[in-house]
Amino acid sequence: MKLYPKLIMDALATVTYAGTKKNLVESGMVVDTPTVAAPAKEGEPWHVKVVLEFPRDTDPFLKSTVKATEAAIKYYCKESGDVEVEIVTEFKTAPRPEVGQMLPGVKNIIAVSSGKGGVGKSTVSANLAIALARLGYKVGLLDTDIFGPSMPKMFDVEDERPYAIHKDGRDLICPVEKYGVKLLSIGFFVSPTTATLWRGGMATSALKQLIADADWGELDYFILDTPPGTSDIHLTLLQTLSITGAVIVSTPQQVALADARKGIDMYRNEKVNVPILGLIENMAWFTPAELPENKYYIFGKEGCKQLAQEMDVPLLAQIPLVQSICDSGDAGTPAALGTVEGDLQSPTETTMSLAFINLAQAVVTVVNRRNKEKPATQIVGTK
Repeated sequence: MKLYPKLIMDALATVTYAGTKKNLVESGMVVDTPTVAAPAKEGEPWHVKVVLEFPRDTDPFLKSTVKATEAAIKYYCKESGDVEVEIVTEFKTAPRPEVGQMLPGVKNIIAVSSGKGGVGKSTVSANLAIALARLGYKVGLLDTDIFGPSMPKMFDVEDERPYAIHKDGRDLICPVEKYGVKLLSIGFFVSPTTATLWRGGMATSALKQLIADADWGELDYFILDTPPGTSDIHLTLLQTLSITGAVIVSTPQQVALADARKGIDMYRNEKVNVPILGLIENMAWFTPAELPENKYYIFGKEGCKQLAQEMDVPLLAQIPLVQSICDSGDAGTPAALGTVEGDLQSPTETTMSLAFINLAQAVVTVVNRRNKEKPATQIVGTK
């Protein structure tokens, strides 16, 4: 019995694709007409080639569908003797880039970290990102705290819902843009009033999507606002990205400094080896609005300065505890903006906006020095 492409198409019409619950032909998954090659010599098998297009390379039904397709073709062609079936798979969505190639347009990746919660790390991250943007740099900010995202509120974009675009054969998330910063957070995709009850694997999978399946484009600085402590999230970042360096945020309090040491140790571990760019002492002192010249050292005095000297790293800034920083963050207009909401061109500077501009300039300086003196950080697991 001679084989024809129509017989192969009839066989494909009997295979159901679980993703659509329709057969392969109805699902539009058969690319071009199947090819059939007769045996070159008597006793050799017929050769049948079918090209199937799946939605993505991670399709959960891919293997089972390929096996079912091969079995159906052989069943329909059994009267023709031996049949060799070749099934080629293609994908509508291009596969996710490999580790090390995920953010080709990003020059510097800065992890803002803290050993302890409540030290103002997210406030520093938001203001640092805005200050860098005000200095003329292209900036992205990723809220990597999957269980306690705060960036949507700090940027007053809680009601925003990022949309997807099709680019380079892939469906990519478009970051929300405000104050000159490209921003993504899991907070855009979950209810702000509901706890995120996810196991570690789900959280790390979501984080990888925010990194690799987003259209970050060309960036001078990509700021990672990391969760407090050392966790699966940190390990995922270290195994996914070549982090230029880490900035450690702490208060001068001894309890916070003890945890900051652990954070420094994590990045300095020989298997990680991410450079510490410097320390930021947040809530360094309290200055009441009515007594602007007074300083009250509520959490201790110059604890981070002493730790920076001990660890031989720069002290990048000492940020005072000022009510306006908290108020502006809650209002979605971070202090680094100055006093004119959203105007990055001609704001009226305040003491605090200048403090964060100075911090941003210090970060630029230490990053440039680091890049001249040290090679790129190797991703954990690729060493």
